[in-house]
Amino acid sequence: MIHSTAIIDPKAELAPDVRVGAFSVVGAGVQIDEGCEIAPHVVIEGPTQIGKRNKIFQFASVGAAPQDKKYRDEPTRLIIGDDNTIRENVTLNRGTTQDRGETVIGDRNWIMAGVHIAHDCIIGNDTIFANAVALAGHVTVEDHAILGGYTLVHQFCRIGAHSFCGMGSVINQDVPTFVTVSGNLARPHGINSEGLKRRGFSADEITLIKRAYRTLYRSSTPLESAILAMLAQDDPTDVLQPLIAFLQSATRGIIR
Repeated sequence: MIHSTAIIDPKAELAPDVRVGAFSVVGAGVQIDEGCEIAPHVVIEGPTQIGKRNKIFQFASVGAAPQDKKYRDEPTRLIIGDDNTIRENVTLNRGTTQDRGETVIGDRNWIMAGVHIAHDCIIGNDTIFANAVALAGHVTVEDHAILGGYTLVHQFCRIGAHSFCGMGSVINQDVPTFVTVSGNLARPHGINSEGLKRRGFSADEITLIKRAYRTLYRSSTPLESAILAMLAQDDPTDVLQPLIAFLQSATRGIIR
């Protein structure tokens, strides 16, 4: 399962069925659970915890120290969940003590070639990062979000669940749940209707989301008033609750 040219530190912990390709390096403090495949020429540094059935392609750098000048070799971590695909030349950095001390990646994420996920980022489940997406530190990306190729995200921004960021977007504020944005600087362009249909949202739910979008973006209503208007809508399935909660907790302002 482990190629003869791979270097595995004695303090690393690998499940018996983990595959490690030629010339890969697995450092001290790395834990890799069952079913994982590590391609040739991958470097994994610890402390890093990798869950089950992840596939990491060649030349990825996983668990390296954060690119933060304040970092002083504190024992921070990278945590990766289950069933993720991490393609060529991806860089995933550990956290910093200035934040939670962890960079966290959830389950079933598709992270394409050349993606950079910096220190203290939190990635949910079932996201897609197209080629060369770059997240600065402290960014949160929620479940089912899609980031198009070469998207750039400023530090401390949040990307809401089921949102879509078009190719080459430059994002310097929060992207609300369900919303599609694109451009430099990114601007809103409706809701992610196609993605919602694919994930089983009903026609009535999508209609409610579209109405909420119009309330938020197609009037001069202040944000607080827009939230009150959404709360007043008849919402039998509570489909708007994630959007309302996102708007109520936004600290950097939203793309609007």
